[in-house]
Amino acid sequence: MDKTALEQLRYPIGKYEIPTPIKPEHLSEWIAVLEHLPEKLSKLVNRLSNAQLETTYRPGGWTVRQLVHHISDSHHHSYIRFKWALTEDNPVIKPYLEKEWSSLFDAKTAPIQLSLDHLSAVHAKLVYLLKGLSTKDLERRFTHPDGNEETTLAENIGRYAWHGSHHLAHIENLITRKDW
Repeated sequence: MDKTALEQLRYPIGKYEIPTPIKPEHLSEWIAVLEHLPEKLSKLVNRLSNAQLETTYRPGGWTVRQLVHHISDSHHHSYIRFKWALTEDNPVIKPYLEKEWSSLFDAKTAPIQLSLDHLSAVHAKLVYLLKGLSTKDLERRFTHPDGNEETTLAENIGRYAWHGSHHLAHIENLITRKDW
């Protein structure tokens, strides 16, 4: 597979780009994406067989099962990062090793319903929180220790709306390619 095709499989909706400035319309759209992600993901994957769940979305990529568990794990971390930034002054967050987490036995074998239920609960809490943030709250920041990158909460809303859509597109594209 050529490099361009592989890159398209890796980033089917492109890489996350922060709009400047972030407008209220962006925030409303992103929060709506986050609100509907658990239902969209459930509808997409609940009809797949175990063999289909064990299929990688690209050469060298994760299986659909691993993607579902990864989305749940990642968005759980994001929720905690929002809480830290709202209660601490620009905290340095703890990163997690997503590749290693996705290699653990639970990510490879656990029923996807566990992560679908978890994602639904986390997103219900997250969306409730996000809808109540003030303009001042959205300017609060946290720092990721990889590169000491500061992120505002407004940017993080967009990042996780993109993240969910990014992985949803991985699964949608796989289903289309395989004609499932």
